[in-house]
Amino acid sequence: MAAHNFTYLCIDMGCLLIPFLSSFHPSIRFYKHWRFALPALVITASIFIVWDIIFTCHHIWWFNDYYVLGYYLFHLPLEEWVFFFTIPYACLFVYYCIGLLKITLRKSVWASAFAALLMVILSTIALLKFNRTYTSVTFLSLTAVLFCARTWRANMLYAFFVSFAVSLVPFFVANGMLTGTGLSAPVVFYNNAQNLNLRFMTIPVEDFFYGMTFQLINVLLYEYLKTTPTGSKSQASLVA
Repeated sequence: MAAHNFTYLCIDMGCLLIPFLSSFHPSIRFYKHWRFALPALVITASIFIVWDIIFTCHHIWWFNDYYVLGYYLFHLPLEEWVFFFTIPYACLFVYYCIGLLKITLRKSVWASAFAALLMVILSTIALLKFNRTYTSVTFLSLTAVLFCARTWRANMLYAFFVSFAVSLVPFFVANGMLTGTGLSAPVVFYNNAQNLNLRFMTIPVEDFFYGMTFQLINVLLYEYLKTTPTGSKSQASLVA
């Protein structure tokens, strides 16, 4: 097996390495919140793996054998399965760290207004481009998740948007490589008939909103698990 076959796996591990090791830092201690984070990760991954399998089977996107190890399950390479645990973990870690900075809730009104504006824009584009599956499904999904967040967890939207903005830095690197930046060919190919065919560098614009969708679902589940009766008691013990 050649070195290029480890490309996608190295991208996955590169995204996970710093957040995972930093989880044990005495001033962060994110590992103490794994009891909430890990179930959120598993549920979110389950949703998006099913989405991924369906899109791959319908040739909305597909994978470059040159950059993967060659082990497939339900049409997805092993690295793609790993992706849905490493990337959400890294993003949830960023969200948690933003919380440690004591991001105030007074700006949540502005975050809620921004979410509402985003919902209007995304739903409008989705309806106008309904025949483009990646665009319509992604934009309508994010609209629905934003609606749930504004309804049930509006006070965490500001911290979420801040953490999403921070996560865009590694996103440009990792997703850029997956879509062909710095490589002779993309790791993931896209059927441009099923998206807007608009790219930031090599990244389809839909990828930004796809990433926001699974990050927000992940955060909502994490926050929900922390506030359940069992989670609230565990959270109190973690403060010590």
